[in-house]
Amino acid sequence: MHRRVALLSTFVLALAGSLVPAGAAQADPSRPVTWSATDSWSERRSVSQYWTPRRMVAAQPLEAPAPRRGVRTRTPSQGRPWATRGTTGNSNGRLQAAVANSPGLQWTDGGAVVRTTGRVFFTTADGRNSSCSGSAVTSANESVVITAGHCVKLNGAAHRNWAFVPAFDDGRRPFGTWVASEMFTTPQWNAREDINFDVAAVVVAPLNGRTLTDVVGGQGVAFNQPRQRQNFAFGYPAADPFDGSELIYCSGRAFNDTVSTNDQGLRCNMTGGSSGGPWFQGFDPATGLGWLNSLNSFTYNFAPNFMFGPFFGNEAMAVYQTAQNSQAT
Repeated sequence: MHRRVALLSTFVLALAGSLVPAGAAQADPSRPVTWSATDSWSERRSVSQYWTPRRMVAAQPLEAPAPRRGVRTRTPSQGRPWATRGTTGNSNGRLQAAVANSPGLQWTDGGAVVRTTGRVFFTTADGRNSSCSGSAVTSANESVVITAGHCVKLNGAAHRNWAFVPAFDDGRRPFGTWVASEMFTTPQWNAREDINFDVAAVVVAPLNGRTLTDVVGGQGVAFNQPRQRQNFAFGYPAADPFDGSELIYCSGRAFNDTVSTNDQGLRCNMTGGSSGGPWFQGFDPATGLGWLNSLNSFTYNFAPNFMFGPFFGNEAMAVYQTAQNSQAT
């Protein structure tokens, strides 16, 4: 398969400051859980055709279950910092005058983040059409979308009819509908839906003979980075007062959750449907590129204006590495 943009596989850039050999990425021995979403071209065509404009508008935003009291959780294991840069073509549009401390504002047309962030659509096991958010990231197969674990599997059952729509804009699909071929999540989320490991990666099939990031570009990814750094979070919230039609962002310095998880928090009023949307460290508003280092996971009922996202440690890194080395067909 022709690849226009090569992944920087011989070295990685640690945001903490030092260069780390790529081989150091495989620090965690636990294996991600993998399953097939679609097996053939005809299946993928059926999924693409399923998502009519009417069904997309009617899709209900999915929210993560709140952390369960009395349920034992584990802390993500932390190893050496690892990261890879994002890649993108001409992003077009005017650049956003970013607000460094935003609890939730519309991101106007500008930068690579518009093309790489998208809405995720799927059907849950009980037959409900639902939506989340996700981000195209740089990868060896040019086909990886990072999202939340509960956006691929919830209540013990995998979602179906899974599709990613980058740059979704009030119903418009400027770069098409990308259908999942394989899904990956952490063993901790798969086994007991441990909110500390609410991370997933989805490999999408090529569209019209081209791969995802060849078309829209890809954000960088980073793991095992310092906590409590400045973050920019993006997503397509679809529950009141939002309707899923616009890309929204929050920004500020992250803080550690002291209630019941090992996540980080951010002041943010995004609602259901924003789940799986990317959090970036080192985000540059002039280019719309950063290092995806967490994602929108959940809010507490008693603190709805704060979003929480998992620490990207070795388990999240293993999910990404396994997905990027999968063959996109």
